[in-house]
Amino acid sequence: MDFNKYLPKSAGLAGMLIFLAVLASGTVRAQSSLEVGGQAGLAYYNGDINPALPFVLPMAEYGFVGRYNLNNRWTVKLMVTHAKVKGDDLVSKVVNNRFLNFTTTVDDISLSGEFNFKEYFTGSRKNMFTPYLMGGVGMFFYTPKGKNNGQLYDLRSLGTEGQNDTALHLSPYKKYSFALVFGFGFKYSLTRRIGLGFEWSMHKTFTDYLDDVSTNYYLDGTQMDPNNLTAREYFSDPSLSHLPGEQRGNSKTKDWFGFTGLTLTYKIDLIKNRGCNSLKW
Repeated sequence: MDFNKYLPKSAGLAGMLIFLAVLASGTVRAQSSLEVGGQAGLAYYNGDINPALPFVLPMAEYGFVGRYNLNNRWTVKLMVTHAKVKGDDLVSKVVNNRFLNFTTTVDDISLSGEFNFKEYFTGSRKNMFTPYLMGGVGMFFYTPKGKNNGQLYDLRSLGTEGQNDTALHLSPYKKYSFALVFGFGFKYSLTRRIGLGFEWSMHKTFTDYLDDVSTNYYLDGTQMDPNNLTAREYFSDPSLSHLPGEQRGNSKTKDWFGFTGLTLTYKIDLIKNRGCNSLKW
């Protein structure tokens, strides 16, 4: 897939969010500040193995969060996240007689804009809490692996849908992709400098290989020797029951992953607004 064609759209969305934030900064009384801290929670996946349900086989995620508060309504946020997502046909039970599984490491960086429903800044005694909406763009690197007999295998390097078969002229999928990011959250001012938050975000990716499943079987599983399988043969068709060309995944839909968790940040004032002194701790 040519990921470059998505870059103008992604960059345009990020630019629009930042432009709106700057525009709003001139109309809302505020303190300009920077907040930095950490975030941790759970990550999950939706795709060919688990098409719809959230929080199936959730795994840990953690990382860095930085917020530049333009005013009491608008914030530009940078998040850097390390996570794992997981799927297993034996758990989701969406497709019978396929028996695929994966665990994918995701290293994500995203830039988003936040809109607070209520005027809010960390350190306020009056505006201590607000829900918010967020939206932006992200780029991530990912490594799908499969497990058999307790051992993990790099699924991309195996070419489970024929990517490494020279006769098929298929290239391995990229190790990175882009995503549109959106979600909602809540912010609460704990002290003059410390802010607590909760956020749930979804990442609509531009790849269908987060789970290493997308198109068709390319090996004849019925002709494989179950007592002498290579790793490529096993992870291509663990059930040993499919013929070349039979559907293995749905290439018309792209994969998603989600993060939900807590953030804890420390505020650094950049430009003080003396008119808001009555709201401080």
